[in-house]
Amino acid sequence: MNKNTNFNPTAFEQLEKRGFVFQATHLEETKKLLNQKPITFYIGIDPTADDLHIGHFFGLQMARILQDCGHRCIVLVGGATALIGDPTNKTDMRKMLTKEEVARNAKEISGIIKRFVRVDGENPAIVVDNADWLKPISYIDFLRDVGVHFNVNEMLSKDLYKSRLDKGGLTFMEMGYMLMQSYDFVHLNDKFGCVLQIGGSDQWGNICGGVELSRKINFKDGKARPLMMGLTCPLLTNANGIKMGKTEKGTLWVSRNKTSAYDFFQHFINCLDADVERLLRFFTKINVEEIEKMCKEDIVKAKKVMAYEVTKLVHGEEEANKAKLASKSLFEGNGSIDAPTVEFDCNENSINVVDLILASGIANSKSQIRQLIAQNGITVNRETITSEDKFDLTKNKEFLIKKGKKTFVNLKIIDKNKKIH
Repeated sequence: MNKNTNFNPTAFEQLEKRGFVFQATHLEETKKLLNQKPITFYIGIDPTADDLHIGHFFGLQMARILQDCGHRCIVLVGGATALIGDPTNKTDMRKMLTKEEVARNAKEISGIIKRFVRVDGENPAIVVDNADWLKPISYIDFLRDVGVHFNVNEMLSKDLYKSRLDKGGLTFMEMGYMLMQSYDFVHLNDKFGCVLQIGGSDQWGNICGGVELSRKINFKDGKARPLMMGLTCPLLTNANGIKMGKTEKGTLWVSRNKTSAYDFFQHFINCLDADVERLLRFFTKINVEEIEKMCKEDIVKAKKVMAYEVTKLVHGEEEANKAKLASKSLFEGNGSIDAPTVEFDCNENSINVVDLILASGIANSKSQIRQLIAQNGITVNRETITSEDKFDLTKNKEFLIKKGKKTFVNLKIIDKNKKIH
């Protein structure tokens, strides 16, 4: 382990105070070890997409707290496990990705991870790929060395398989996922001295599998292996128990080319008041007592602080400032230039308002748009739409479209044939 002179013995206290501690295989031992000396821990992320979503970011926040307290961080990119697919909470088998897709995704997210944990300087995090050690193992050797320690009846009783099993579609391939992730923990312990795996509570079954595998291998071989432990954070849900990170446009990604900084900011500025304190605890370094005071005195101000700080953490200060300014400008009616912009190719001289709004992506269907119009829920260039009139595109090709009170889009009409910009 690298020499670390900045060890802070309050890691567990910080995690607990900010609400990250949900489940632990060995609670007291984990607390004692984190507060005694620097240890090595890991968090795993499967590259099932070429980006990270807000749920991944939440887990990485937990990792960053431990790293800032002096513990050694390993981020495992599951280049092998992503080829199988985690069956946790799935009612159907995940779409199988090609080896090329997984390799490309792994390369992309390995770069993104470096925005959230330190990979240089003192106590740098290590980014590894489990394809490097799982692919070389033969199928027979894996079954003999790892599969022998897993009881099928016990596996089928775990929550991560229940949804798939109830639907009658659990495959033998999917059952192998737990074995692979469990072996990852043992491998990282052997190579790096890793003794703690962290993750979301949806990974509880897999994490426990790794802890148990280490114990069984230790007993079988008669080798001295340190106690390996698991610690999970709660799933990122709102006050109503609904999983965060889903928007009208889909998943809330951390890359700006998929979710703009403005949309990211708006997602959090529109959150429930009851969620503000939790999100400030999770995603900022503001003192917990100060957070409690802020939320008690002025929840609107606290929400703005929260939205800004989370956006700054993910997208940087410059983008957070732009998003904050755009939001303020739109709500105060002083401009629209910084709102998300959508281009629509049209070579007609006019367009029906329903088609115009549909092109903006601010609503999902014409029936929804007509319902919003009937409820006076749509404005175009700050004028409430009350009928399905047409807009003259010879006079204006840019439209600020607003749905409800908080959702804005700039629609820009272009004609690619005429190369109008």
